[in-house]
Amino acid sequence: MLNKPKYNLFKNTNYAIEGLKDIFQNEKSFKMQLSALVILTIIIIFLNLSYVKTAIMIISLFLPLLGEITNSAIERAVDLVTLEHHHLAKKAKDAGAALVFMSYFVVFLVWISVLLY
Repeated sequence: MLNKPKYNLFKNTNYAIEGLKDIFQNEKSFKMQLSALVILTIIIIFLNLSYVKTAIMIISLFLPLLGEITNSAIERAVDLVTLEHHHLAKKAKDAGAALVFMSYFVVFLVWISVLLY
């Protein structure tokens, strides 16, 4: 039997909000990325680009946040299984870190593409 309650829109929304609160309270890198999103969004608005370019650039800024949320989930799941050093645990955590790193690379490519087009 799965450890999963029956679907309920309001409960599931509450779970998501609780998850965001927890990540915001406990993940310094998430706070830094959220701060960067706010600062860069203000800069984008002052660049006076078209609506589409502005939207594309702002939407791309959410990729590192999504990557960090996924990375946090991976790290917590691995830590739940074992706190001892294990090469597979390290590989799982490194893969999560790679996701965050690649999300920055995608943001960079999107911004370069938008600004040069």
